[in-house]
Amino acid sequence: MLAILCFCAILLNCTKSTDTEKYQNKRNNITDVKERVQKIEIEDVMIGSVARLFLADNYLIIMDYKSLDMLIHLFDRNNYTYVTSAIPRGQGPGEVTNMGYIGVIEDKKELYVSDYGKLKIFNYLIDSILNDPYYIPVIKKEIDNVQFPDSYVFINDTLSYAKIIEPTGNVGHNEIAAKWNMQTGEVKKMKYSHPKVDKKRISLAVSMEHETLVECYRNHDLMTIMDLDGNLKYNIYGSNWNNRDESRLQHFGDIVLRGDKIIASYSGGNRMTEEYYPNKLIIFNINGDYIKTLDIGYRISDFCYDKQYDRLIFNFEDVIQFGYLEMNNILD
Repeated sequence: MLAILCFCAILLNCTKSTDTEKYQNKRNNITDVKERVQKIEIEDVMIGSVARLFLADNYLIIMDYKSLDMLIHLFDRNNYTYVTSAIPRGQGPGEVTNMGYIGVIEDKKELYVSDYGKLKIFNYLIDSILNDPYYIPVIKKEIDNVQFPDSYVFINDTLSYAKIIEPTGNVGHNEIAAKWNMQTGEVKKMKYSHPKVDKKRISLAVSMEHETLVECYRNHDLMTIMDLDGNLKYNIYGSNWNNRDESRLQHFGDIVLRGDKIIASYSGGNRMTEEYYPNKLIIFNINGDYIKTLDIGYRISDFCYDKQYDRLIFNFEDVIQFGYLEMNNILD
């Protein structure tokens, strides 16, 4: 009887996957890379624990949400030496009240900085920031306070791929993937939305080269891969999908694309404890097939990918605050 039950369990696990639905109950190709993480020493400026990382031109930009003074800090992208701080917090001209996302324009030395307090997106020139940290930027876009981009991948003035915040009732909200026209404010939702997910908390990554948009869920053990119009390619399910405790767990964190590889931070821990923070990265190919897991060994608050130097750069909630991992040969 036991043998029959085991056989049935194996059979069920093997036959669930279809052309678009992939179930990955075991992701056990794990490599410990903690000793390969290099600490970034920051001595010239104090940065709070709630920080986000961006790369623009020759600079690593660290956004400090909790700062009472300057909200961004620029570091040399090559060696992480401190360059300057800019964008003061405040209500006045040239100041930002409630900083949100920083949109990076890859082929220009520009930043788009969202201020959710003033409901505006400001256009900052990096050269102007370097010359005068207090300079007053121009307004790029007024923000709709009902439906607005929380983060986005800027392609051009009429096309960004965005995570849009939508209100649901008086206090709730939903997060959707959409095409967003920065000029007109028009939002076009992706064509596919998973039918079993009502409350979405997501991270996005986009590859124009591979014509792919990847959507990872924080509150579900799910990754959805679509084309750039939002047509479904694959749903990728982890072992906690449909687990009765799934809603109590934190699943995916942030996500980046490295060529034809998807790199996503992952927790699987109780969202009400320190286990909320991811401490590992899961690597997939562009079709969502599992490759390996990197055990980082530190609690990851945020990370980004530096294509120029083939590095992952981290903000940790741990014994070290910032670090980087060289990706050369790490997937071999």
